[in-house]
Amino acid sequence: MLLHGFAMRPDIYRRTAELLARRARVLVPDLFDVPAPWRSADVVEALITTVDDMGLERVTLIGHSFGGGIELGFAAARPWQVADLVFSDTLAVSDEWGLADEALRHPLGLARLATWPATASFVQSWVRYPRQMVDAAWWGFRSRRDGDIADIAEAALPSHVLWANRDSILSRADGERFAELLGATFTVASAPDGKPIDHDWMFQDPELFVAHVERLGLWALAP
Repeated sequence: MLLHGFAMRPDIYRRTAELLARRARVLVPDLFDVPAPWRSADVVEALITTVDDMGLERVTLIGHSFGGGIELGFAAARPWQVADLVFSDTLAVSDEWGLADEALRHPLGLARLATWPATASFVQSWVRYPRQMVDAAWWGFRSRRDGDIADIAEAALPSHVLWANRDSILSRADGERFAELLGATFTVASAPDGKPIDHDWMFQDPELFVAHVERLGLWALAP
């Protein structure tokens, strides 16, 4: 199950999902298609219901950025249903306004990420779910994830953190600390041609992202 980033539409991850679907069943839920006000607990409960209704005993979760916070919530609530976890440039362990602080200190990084697909996805989300976007943004900025991280570490769930080698939004040190607390592996993404990789590589360069995922030995991608 792929959990998308803030204000991104599920279809922007289509190519990533198609590549993974060659070896596994892939779900990409819409994390904002819920009644307002948006609450993370309601989203997690909706995901649990979806997984149960589909008769899935175990799932591998891959969360991007904002989606990683929802991934933590699901895994903490249903550790027995999680085979393994992958976090790509996720919210991690920053204090309440860490993400906002990063964005304000690196405005050019945000500009580099404003590709046409990402911009279109962002606009569509705000047009469709304006109240949900506000609620979700506030949750992302103010929520603390320490409890969920501790629960997942205690459950010893196989976890992996992937990080862009030039993330314009989130601090690599934050990602490293996140992996340490989880007991997860930590991998800085690299490209064969040595090019810089930014925050949205999960959908901007799906072939490279899936190549990194395939090296993790995930349960869902086992032969």
